[in-house]
Order: sequence, then C-alpha cells, then structure tokens
Amino acid sequence: MNSPRPNSVVQQPTLTDRDALLRQRRRAAGRGHVDLLHRIAAAELKDRLDEINRTFQRPAIVTGFPEFWSAEFPHFRVIPDDPVLDLAPDSHDLIIHAMSLHWADDPVGQIVQSARALVKDGLFIAVCFGGQTLHELRAAMAAAESEVTGGLSPRVLPMGEIRDLGALLSRVGLALPVADLVGQRASYRDLVHLARDLRDMGESNAMVNRLRRPTRREIFARAAVIYAESFPDRDDPTRIQASFDLVFLTGWAPSETQQKPLRPGSAQKSLADALDEIRKNS
Repeated sequence: MNSPRPNSVVQQPTLTDRDALLRQRRRAAGRGHVDLLHRIAAAELKDRLDEINRTFQRPAIVTGFPEFWSAEFPHFRVIPDDPVLDLAPDSHDLIIHAMSLHWADDPVGQIVQSARALVKDGLFIAVCFGGQTLHELRAAMAAAESEVTGGLSPRVLPMGEIRDLGALLSRVGLALPVADLVGQRASYRDLVHLARDLRDMGESNAMVNRLRRPTRREIFARAAVIYAESFPDRDDPTRIQASFDLVFLTGWAPSETQQKPLRPGSAQKSLADALDEIRKNS
C-alpha cells in the first residue's frame, strides 16, 4: 500500500448537501420566520459579551442567516458560512460563529480559519446545535421506519457532543478554551407541527445521504404515535416535547499578556490544608 504524499490533502467526508441547505435557508428567510432558538442564542451571546470588560473594534459574525444576525449585531461584519470563509489573517478582534457549525463538513477547518483571522488576544465564540438536539425525533423516526420497512434512512443530522466540540478549541490552538451548554425544551402539538417548525427554521434534512423519494405516509403516521407515547410534554401530555442543545464554544487567540493556568504541582498549599483552614475559620 502506498503511503500518502507529505503534501497531500485529506479529503473530508461530505455530510451536507450544501445546495439543499442553502435552498432551505432561502425559503425560511422568504417566509420571514424568526426562529426563537436564534433569539435565545443571540441574547445569550450578548450577555456573555457584556461580562467581558472590553470594547471590540473589529467584530465579525459567521452565519448562514445574515438577515437575523446582522439585525441583532448591526456593527458586525457578516461573513457567509462557506467552506472557505471570507476572512483575512489578523483582521478581527472578535469572531462569532452563529448557529451554523453543526452543518459544516469540516468544523475544525471553520474554527481554524476563524482563529487565523483573529488578532492577538482576539475572542472566538461559536454557538451551534449539539448533543441531544432532536433525540426524540431521531428515536421515533428510526423506530417507525424500522417497523414499516425493516430499514433506516438518515433523517436527523448527527451533532457533536459538548466534550468533542470543546476539544476542537485546544486542537486549533485557541487559549483558555471553554465549552458549555444551554438546554432548551420546546412543546409542539404533534409531529407535523415540529416538522413544519424545522422547515421554517431552515433546519430540515439536508444530508447528502438523505432519502431522495417521498417518505411513505405509514412511516410518519407510526412515528407520530411512537413520539406521542414516548415523549409527551411533561406539562401537557396531549402535546410532544423536543429537545435542543445550544453548545457555546469560547477561546482566545494566544497572547503574551493573557493569564496562564498554573503548572500541575505548582500550588503552594494543598487542598486538604486549605479545607482545614476554612473549617477552623468557620
């Protein structure tokens, strides 16, 4: 077997049908639907920026939803979430990657490009769906399709767990990496209501390997029953619930002026001694 040449590029597997994704986003924008989850993400980002004692002079935001995010952050330069980002090296002191990273075939590449565009001590923040997002829909559709046809089709985008997504920050060389999660639970009348909302959000199935013919009605009918039985809304059992995980990733471009974590073993006092001192003074 021939080993790859040193300068050869490793081709990322293609998960997303980019043309289908862009069509879905255009339709969602044309309907004028403003997604509540985007509003929650934007409000959370504003709160986090308010807690940072800094005025950012050259901010940018990477997103597939420019109308909404440019209105929320009017002084930011808006960058499409293309595979190759329109970002120059050392050009921004803040870059937000907003609600698009989960669709990227190469999320590492998206963060690398963003990190390279930061000046020293510049801030990178990403928010995207992750983890258990739509796990109820995934389970109900898989069970129904397996019962009706004996097989499975890709229907819900696989999304990264917070630990894996957080590891990307250190992997690309960002300092002081932090990953955390804000969980949201939504209530819907039924499966049709949920599917319509996902379409209005521009978050319908845009995977390359999705089923290219209409899904049989029996599958949706059975999935609706399984969903209602397995995942009723805890506050109103006549409705269904859907989970959405908003994962936030934060890292800084390295700088000599940043705080550095202490080396392991460099503490001047042991934890046991510190706890003993607290007990004596309490």
